Amino acid sequence: MKLQRYRLRTRLAHAAVYVVTLLLLFSGLWLLAGQEGRPSPLARITGLADTTVHVWLGWALLALTLGMVLFMPRGLLAFARETLRYDRGDVAWLLSWPRAALTGRFARHEGHFDPGQRVANLLIVACLVALLGSGVGLVSVHGGLAFVWLARIHTWATYLLLPLIAGHVLIAVGVLPGYRDVWRSMHLSGRIPEGTARRLWPGWAERTLADDAEAIPHPEQVRSPREDGQAEEVLDEWRYDRPLK
Repeated sequence: MKLQRYRLRTRLAHAAVYVVTLLLLFSGLWLLAGQEGRPSPLARITGLADTTVHVWLGWALLALTLGMVLFMPRGLLAFARETLRYDRGDVAWLLSWPRAALTGRFARHEGHFDPGQRVANLLIVACLVALLGSGVGLVSVHGGLAFVWLARIHTWATYLLLPLIAGHVLIAVGVLPGYRDVWRSMHLSGRIPEGTARRLWPGWAERTLADDAEAIPHPEQVRSPREDGQAEEVLDEWRYDRPLK
């Protein structure tokens, strides 16, 4: 049995953000390395200067952010609520994480995100806000002390974001044994095996299973021309075709 972790719109928004962010980091590091006079692969592909490519990628990320605020407000509010959540036992979970990441024996937690994800979410969002804010400032201010400080903030936020993104990717691809199959939650169908859900997000998994059990009608109430032997298939189609919460 598989559980729906994220719906399509969320997965597409996540993919768009991380693609633009990775391109931004690449172009930014290219410029920080003093390669401005040497066209990067992105510059050669687009026919634009690397500084122009970097600025336009920054505007793209800002546009994506504003688009999510306008068209996905409930999702963002839920993200903020779950990220700022604190439960008793979160500190113990964090202390046991290094061993659990290798063994898969995670301590129980009740959130949509585990305590480690919540900390990472806060730090990544803070870095992205700093990068976007300072980036807008850099293209708006020309010289002076303000420009110097904005450039420093932009650089520091980049260096802070790099290890966070690297850690996020390391966990997401399932290199660590405890996070095997986690990539399925945000890619392809967004469904993950029940065992994976119970291992990583036990509280969320139990709530989802309970909600599904209440929502799925009794087999005798499902009217279908199919034979009784196919009743489970009918129920499975009904479950995943219904609107997600």
